[in-house]
Amino acid sequence: MNKCTELAVFKVSKENKSRVIELSLSIFKEMNAKGVVITAHEILQKADDENELCWHLKWISPKAAKETTEKWPTFPSTKEFQTLVGDNVFYGHFIAAS
Repeated sequence: MNKCTELAVFKVSKENKSRVIELSLSIFKEMNAKGVVITAHEILQKADDENELCWHLKWISPKAAKETTEKWPTFPSTKEFQTLVGDNVFYGHFIAAS
């Protein structure tokens, strides 16, 4: 089965950045709570804009990514995360090009 990569870019104020990073790590754990679906993750900061953070997630499959992200509103850390994030700049799932 094809693996899947997720990229999600958020605008975050300087005051909220550390808490957003903490909540991001909690959300990744919450997504993996019923079985590992995210095999690796990074939280990146844009080189020329410290107010943009990026999630780089490796999923076991596009199906797992879709099914898990559909449950986004149910994760305990999601609500606070959404209140602290400004704009959602970009979000997408990618598979290997053929």
